[in-house]
Amino acid sequence: MPGRPGVAAWSYRHGVTETANARKIAFATFVRRALDDARAMRAWSGTEVSRRTGVSRQTINRWVRGDWASDPEAERVVAFCEGLGLNPATAFTALGWDRAAPPRSAPTPPPMDPDVEALLRRLVDPNVSEAEKFHIRETIRYLAYRPTLPVDVRNRDKQAG
Repeated sequence: MPGRPGVAAWSYRHGVTETANARKIAFATFVRRALDDARAMRAWSGTEVSRRTGVSRQTINRWVRGDWASDPEAERVVAFCEGLGLNPATAFTALGWDRAAPPRSAPTPPPMDPDVEALLRRLVDPNVSEAEKFHIRETIRYLAYRPTLPVDVRNRDKQAG
């Protein structure tokens, strides 16, 4: 029939669509698992994930649904991963990015404070109760996200003599 593509043209377009859908499904699965882990391990809501990653809830919801016409912005993917403590390379693999590129070497992390190391050891110790681990996480969360006072406000009491 005139105006109707041949079988070869249809197969090509069908393959492209399948590849795009496979990438969307793979990335949606990655995002869904990351969200599930954030809820289970950190008790974070979708709003909290959005706040800590800097990626809007609408964008995260589109990613979960695979509802995007063009690839997600790399900066947002990186922000999402870093906010959840995940390696962005895993998300990039799900999206089919940088398969041929050699992996970048991770920068050497700064030395960790011995007290922080002790807390991390307690969090993975099977002999520490879940209640104690909950209190450790809550205290760390409080300290990590509490507002800091400007230097001049902290010194005001010392100056008012």
